[in-house]
Amino acid sequence: MTDGDDRQALRDGAVRVVRIGRPERRNAINSETAQRLHDELLAFEADDDARVAVLTGDDAAFCAGADLKDLPRFRPSGPLGPTRLQLSKPVIAAVEGWCVAGGLELACWCDLRVAGESARFGCLERRWGVPLMDGGTQRLPRIVGLGRALDLILTGREVPAPEAHAIGLVDRLVPDGTALDAAVELAGQIAAFPWRCVVSDRRAVYDGLGLSLEAGLAMEDRLGQEVVFADGFLAGVERFGQHQRARREGGAK
Repeated sequence: MTDGDDRQALRDGAVRVVRIGRPERRNAINSETAQRLHDELLAFEADDDARVAVLTGDDAAFCAGADLKDLPRFRPSGPLGPTRLQLSKPVIAAVEGWCVAGGLELACWCDLRVAGESARFGCLERRWGVPLMDGGTQRLPRIVGLGRALDLILTGREVPAPEAHAIGLVDRLVPDGTALDAAVELAGQIAAFPWRCVVSDRRAVYDGLGLSLEAGLAMEDRLGQEVVFADGFLAGVERFGQHQRARREGGAK
């Protein structure tokens, strides 16, 4: 998609930007902010026109975790608001600056992470005796592997964005100050694909975690067949066939 297409997708409501909105506290989250993030992301989930959300802070920090001067209360959906919600649509984290403690857990809750080159990551709550309670102990190993996750969790060390990218914690590394634009562009690209197939394949990935290979393949087959026999699939196959024929005939650029 072009830049104009991405902006149009945002205007049309296909891409929803959700801001943490506490720059004066490095976007540390208190109870009020946790509740607002919970509500905004559930509203995104319920909006049929919204396909991909982008969660972001500001240029100084994505999120410094829980506000230790105004701690968020415990809640079934996670202390920081949405981290135990199971949404059916993708969320992308746009990260600049600090992404630490609960902020790292919040970024791991997202499907993908786009980060500026100077972003900093880490389980800094290790230093203050605060446990990971927003999914970090479960999601981080699934993203970067057990050994690397334990390195981050047990040492609490700061991790620069290039290393985070190298170990798979960051999916897209971009120049500083461009993470939000890059995340919106990526969201627009995802939102433009045939949607039933996107959400079905995403669901198959998450539902397959923890299953045996045999059970996972059976689940994938069931979900795939639901898409194959849904209205619109055959039209997509025909469009693909037309594209291939055009390429053979030299008509595709």
